[in-house]
Amino acid sequence: MILNRLTTLRKSKRWSLQYTADRLGIAKSTYAGYESGHRRPSLETINLLAGLYDTSTDYILGRVDYQSNDMDNESPQVMELTDLPDMKLAVDGISLSEEETIQFIAFIRAKREVEINRDKQNET
Repeated sequence: MILNRLTTLRKSKRWSLQYTADRLGIAKSTYAGYESGHRRPSLETINLLAGLYDTSTDYILGRVDYQSNDMDNESPQVMELTDLPDMKLAVDGISLSEEETIQFIAFIRAKREVEINRDKQNET
């Protein structure tokens, strides 16, 4: 992992260590450890970081030198999940049922709403 990428990504958003840690649901000292290299984030946390910073895990890990938003112009691979009724999702190698897929979509929507409300509260 390229350590300064986390710092650069965070600072480009103008987020404090505390704000970033709160968004991830971890302690400030834990996140600071990721940026300094004293701690290594789990794969799950790297995935959360990529989502938080709107980039790819490959960019955070230093495998590519471009952020995902740079890549989006070249490869329009974004698809609306609800538009793909025949698409199967799996977690830990087990396919999600239709009900689980609906719950997954509802979870993501609720999570985004919580983040939007949290951002609005932090602005005041």
